[in-house]
Amino acid sequence: MKALDHIKVLDLTQFEAGPSCTELLAFLGADVIKVEPPKNGEQGRYLITDKPGLDSPYFLLLNASKKSITINLKSEQGLALFKSLLPHFDVLVENYGPGAVQQLGLSYDVVSAINPRIVYAQVKGFGTYGPYSGYKSFDMIAQATGGAMSVTGTAETEPIRPGPTIGDTGTGVHCAVGILAALLQRDKTDRGQRIEVAMQDAVLNLSRIGLMGHYYGDIPAQRRGNRVAGLAPTDLYPCSPGGRNDYAYLITTTKEMWEALVNAMGRPELLTDPRFVDQRVRAQHTEELFEIVASWTRQLSKFEVMRILGEAGVPCGAVLDSGDILENAHLKARGMIQTIEHPTRGSFTMPGCAVQMSDSPAEVRPAPLLGQHNAEVLGNLLGLTAGDLAGLKENGAI
Repeated sequence: MKALDHIKVLDLTQFEAGPSCTELLAFLGADVIKVEPPKNGEQGRYLITDKPGLDSPYFLLLNASKKSITINLKSEQGLALFKSLLPHFDVLVENYGPGAVQQLGLSYDVVSAINPRIVYAQVKGFGTYGPYSGYKSFDMIAQATGGAMSVTGTAETEPIRPGPTIGDTGTGVHCAVGILAALLQRDKTDRGQRIEVAMQDAVLNLSRIGLMGHYYGDIPAQRRGNRVAGLAPTDLYPCSPGGRNDYAYLITTTKEMWEALVNAMGRPELLTDPRFVDQRVRAQHTEELFEIVASWTRQLSKFEVMRILGEAGVPCGAVLDSGDILENAHLKARGMIQTIEHPTRGSFTMPGCAVQMSDSPAEVRPAPLLGQHNAEVLGNLLGLTAGDLAGLKENGAI
């Protein structure tokens, strides 16, 4: 049994912010039907591709465990076909550009009139109201306007875009939470509702602690790099053999952690050094302390540093690059890294579902080929025959 196996989702999303939401729902068991334009499909299929003619890794990473049907929403017959699907679904998700869904004739008022129980979720760059609502957005725009870039980097660098796509997938996760809340409320009211998540809003939510210095007088909040104000030793430390990703991050927040670190390094004399007697004093000698710890970490690999300090009770993490991640034994053991078989790509290794449930384990299935499930979905839900589908295809509706 899957947690959401009773939920059917119409997926009108593209690129990442929307697809990341519907992929999470699919991982949790929802029957997610991706509705794509005929011929080329959703734009993410061929975005940043390494092999022209095959679906891109970008698409495969964001659309696992879904089904795909093709409908031309810009044709009268295609739009009517789509509307005939609405009574069969619990959720509709879209992240088109500003005003696009209204131009298609699929606003919330139209959709909810056909199916009052549907949860209608929208991901927008800046929402559907407010001074910026007509502006388009991508992940990096959301990161800039949501506060993430201004606190990423060091005092010497310009604002930097964080590598993780918190503007896209971060928004998708927020949207999934809203959808699940609306489904729970529907159990009480028997009515659906409209969900709206703006990418700028989601990044702001994820950046709130980064803005904390503002309340302490650092106006605006400062870029502090890998350090945390008032905590030492807390930093990124170089490891052997000295490659670009040979680093480990450690943080000490308590007296016990500091003592465990000192003992693990074999430097018990530091416990009585007047420069390091407590957290407040250590923070005043950050540079000196950094060099002491770094002189130890440079002798070890990042994995050895993580193991030694982890076993000693000191929070520490090796900087895992993409190769480390895809081969990591811990992530594989937890099912977070899985290798699946795609019909055209062959073996494809990708992240799994980050949400684990004891009674409903997530299953990762390959992203669908374009229109792969036309006959299954349109046939089963609408009773269309092979002849019907052939006629719709000839007319350009699917």
